[in-house]
Amino acid sequence: MCARWQVRNPAGRASRVSRRLGLANQRGRGLPFAVNAASVARRASLARMPHPPLTLAVAQPPCVAYDVAANALAHADAIRAAEARVVVFPEMSITGYELDAPVVPVEDERLAPVVAACAETKTLALVGAPVAGDAGRRCIGILAVDGTGVRVAYRKMWLGGAEPRHFAPGAEPAVVEVAGWRLGLAVCRDTGVPRHAAVTAALGIDAYVAGALDRPEEIGVQDERARRVTADHGVWVAIASFAGSTGGGYDRAAGRSRIWDPRGRVVAEAGPEPGAVVRASLG
Repeated sequence: MCARWQVRNPAGRASRVSRRLGLANQRGRGLPFAVNAASVARRASLARMPHPPLTLAVAQPPCVAYDVAANALAHADAIRAAEARVVVFPEMSITGYELDAPVVPVEDERLAPVVAACAETKTLALVGAPVAGDAGRRCIGILAVDGTGVRVAYRKMWLGGAEPRHFAPGAEPAVVEVAGWRLGLAVCRDTGVPRHAAVTAALGIDAYVAGALDRPEEIGVQDERARRVTADHGVWVAIASFAGSTGGGYDRAAGRSRIWDPRGRVVAEAGPEPGAVVRASLG
């Protein structure tokens, strides 16, 4: 039986974190959604309840530009190698960081190897992809894949560089729930916006997980952002960082995917090479 998981993408809920930051009932004040304090406070309390340990991996598979079929096979290999309940992949990992890449629909048959690997290993995979947004716009998103199929779990809220010319921003934060663990989702620049971590943490989370793409000289930024999230919210952080070369001028991406514990200590770290997978036991 495959890992049970649920996507939580509510229209705003506040925990004690959001109340402390003054985020409740902020429609029209810079947040794209209203927050219901009582609703999210309940979920925040659930996030703080003890859970069995969760094995989570970050993967940086090799990538062929635009080739979803080839990249799906590489993702499937990474899932099998990870031996983890959850595997996080980099930003736009299934197409490469190609700003004109077509949307990857959830029913795309080229994703079948990923679904099969998840069914075999009882894994939830969080795959970076261009996804459909509102009014025919594309978004940079995260596909949640398990043995039963594929769905869009999150759309990147904070775009950077040339992205706004090609993509629309997502409207709201999101959480996936796996075996009682609540994982807040992010993509690359989201992690550099403290408000994103705050509104995601306000949903009640145990970990903040992201797919990213950076140059080797920028890798320190990921560490700074991760440590800020652990300090501010007391949660695990996992960043799957693209390795190898890809579009958008990234002739050499940083790799070095990492996992940080709630005290800000690195507990698992990959090298810079494509194909690396590392994991940690959360809890």
